Amino acid sequence: MRYIALEEAFSIPGLDDRQPSPWLGLPLSQRHLADWARKLPDFTEYRLPEMDAAGIDVQVLSLTVPGLQADADPATAREDARFANDYLAQAVAGHPARFRGFAALPMQDPEAAAAELHRCVRDLGFCGALVNDHLQGHYLDEPHYDEVWAALEELSVPLYLHPGAPPADRWKVLDGRPELYGATWSWAAEVGGHALCIIYGGAFDRHPGATLILGHMGEFLPFMRSRLDSRYRTLDLKAPLQRMPSAYLGSNVVITTSGVFSPAALTGAVLEIGADAVLFSVDYPVRVQPRSRSRVRAGRAQRHRPAQDRPPERRAHPAAAA
Repeated sequence: MRYIALEEAFSIPGLDDRQPSPWLGLPLSQRHLADWARKLPDFTEYRLPEMDAAGIDVQVLSLTVPGLQADADPATAREDARFANDYLAQAVAGHPARFRGFAALPMQDPEAAAAELHRCVRDLGFCGALVNDHLQGHYLDEPHYDEVWAALEELSVPLYLHPGAPPADRWKVLDGRPELYGATWSWAAEVGGHALCIIYGGAFDRHPGATLILGHMGEFLPFMRSRLDSRYRTLDLKAPLQRMPSAYLGSNVVITTSGVFSPAALTGAVLEIGADAVLFSVDYPVRVQPRSRSRVRAGRAQRHRPAQDRPPERRAHPAAAA
């Protein structure tokens, strides 16, 4: 059994400096910020030894937040995407048995994004793409993104929908509570809502072979399946879905464990969407990697769990198999 972690970030000096910080306004400790800043651009000094210590065989690397989503100019996004993907390809080539890549896409230009995805998969050997939520208030259920979905379907590779884009608006519920913005709560709510827009917008009816990956144990969605269906039955829609909303979760939408090392949550997700739809991730370096394979299997539980409650061993989506 090989352990392949799917949501593992890296940064590029220079490019990273031109992007807005995703941590602005968050009351984060300087110790953690310094640790992430040291480890994100690294591939060998910290990353590989920590992978070895945790028993993780392969990391699928992706450009850290906010990725390219903050670029307002499509030409700049196209240039940055090619630069970032070529940079990542060189890092993977240096350690091909340990690293794989998710492409960064210039979603400001959907036609260019589809072309860059083809280049990255066919020429660079990448196993999919990762985008950080919305593009300045535009979401992936919008019709002009259909050619990106078509490319994903044609290439049989997944799209990882990750949080971290600069916010499109300000939620009043966060006023006075900056600690709720970001990974604690709001990012999961935003990305979960984005994924529902994709489902309810019919993207998977138009592209039934497409696969979307959600991190952080599915951004709340596996635990909402029953309610999604019960409320959907009360709606009178002009363009109804071909299936009930829950049917897309576990088929077109799969999830990873990134940042949520909870046996109870994992068990619930498996019961809701099936073990084959729950993939392994760490969220390195924002989350410290479990220190042994046994802790990987046990979700780094803080209390003892009986053997029958331990999460099953999973490997990555077939497209990420090395």
